[in-house]
Formats: sequence, structure tokens, C-alpha cells
Amino acid sequence: MGAGEYFGGFEPAPGDLVIAADGGIDRLAQLGIEPDIIIGDFDSAKTTPSGGNVILLPREKDDTDTLAAVRYGLGDGFTDFGIWGGTGGRADHTAANIQTLAFLSKRGARGHLYGDRYKITAVTDGTVTIVNTGVRHVSVFSHSDVSRGVCISGLFYCLDNASITNTFPIGVSNRFTAPEASISVRDGTLIIYLQA
Repeated sequence: MGAGEYFGGFEPAPGDLVIAADGGIDRLAQLGIEPDIIIGDFDSAKTTPSGGNVILLPREKDDTDTLAAVRYGLGDGFTDFGIWGGTGGRADHTAANIQTLAFLSKRGARGHLYGDRYKITAVTDGTVTIVNTGVRHVSVFSHSDVSRGVCISGLFYCLDNASITNTFPIGVSNRFTAPEASISVRDGTLIIYLQA
């Protein structure tokens, strides 16, 4: 849980590792959820927490607090990440969290960034299957300079072994034509937006 805007839907399951990134500790407290780990420099938290599960980061650092939380989860063996409180507010932090999705994807993990009626994920050199559960728009963008071997099926605008770049938004505003869609890339990283 991050310090950005929260739009609901966070319900940790047994076995999940709940990490509060900086001011995310305040949001979890409002939800009555106790985090397993608390990570941050706490410049956006109401107070600086203490205890054995707190990792205090310096304010001057290369990783964002969210990326530090993701690194911790990867180190613990987790491969599927949900990021709530990572959109809205500051646009630069939303962009940083989209880059964090690409960071996870390039390491064989999957991240999901939850916003206001939308979810963003990424895929690198692989395939994502998306079930149509009330999704109105699907947009697919290249995060890499060039993503090669892009295939899209189950959507109105399909692609077969195409190359798309990160300087032309050809993948914006697609829609389902089947119960599920398949999006794959042979070489590169794609960012996928699902809008309800």
C-alpha cells in the first residue's frame, strides 16, 4: 500500500505479504489492516513508525519507497504484486510506479497497479491472458523503444507479429470481442491498461 490515492478493493488473502510503503501505513491504519513490513523514509506518513518490522530508508536514495517495497517482496520470493495507493496525486509517482511494473515484469514477476476504475500491468517477452470482467477499454503500449512480435487476439483491433514503439500510441482504446483476450510480445515490454 502506497501513499497515493486509494480507490478501494484492497483485501489481502491469507499468505499475502502486506507491505506499507511510507504513507501507506496511514491508509492501512484507516482500513484496520496491520502490515507485515513497513518501508520508507516517511516523508509522507503522519508519523515515523518504529518496531522490528520497520525498515527506515534515507530520504536521499535512488529507489522510490514503492520500489524498495517491491524489492523486499522479490527477495522474500513473491512473484505477484498488487500496488494500491500508487496512482493519483503526483503524476511523477504514478509514472514511477508504472516503471516499477516494468521492473517486475523484466524479472519474471507480475505487478498490478490499481487506480480509479482501472488497473495497469506489464508483460516482458511473454503472454498475458485477460478475462473480460466488465473491462470497457484495453490499451497496450510499448514500454521498450521497440516491442517486437506483438500479438493481440480477442480484441477488436488485433495484431499478428507486429512491432510497436514507445513513441506512437497505436494501442490506445481497444475493446473486447471475446470472453478473454491474449496479449503477447516476443521481444520487449508492454504496458497494459484495463479501464472498467
